[in-house]
Amino acid sequence: MSTLILIPARMASTRLPGKPLADIAGAPMIVHVARRAAEAGLGRVVVATDTQSVAQAVRAHGFEAVMTRMDHESGSDRIHEALIALDPGRKVETV
Repeated sequence: MSTLILIPARMASTRLPGKPLADIAGAPMIVHVARRAAEAGLGRVVVATDTQSVAQAVRAHGFEAVMTRMDHESGSDRIHEALIALDPGRKVETV
């Protein structure tokens, strides 16, 4: 079974702006999330973001990032855009 773990991340959160890059024990929060997802061993882990600084931080720690539009209304919309970009042939079975 082919599994893709997509983590939506945006800096413009209304409740906690800048949350993805908030430092936790020396690493950005989004990197901690990606590490936990990778530790599950279920499949490829990719962060879907609309902000270059988030993508750069993720990549600097050895994870993949895909850029998405800024105008998504939800994390699900961001994941949908990322999925289309990463798996145009629709081979992934579980997201």
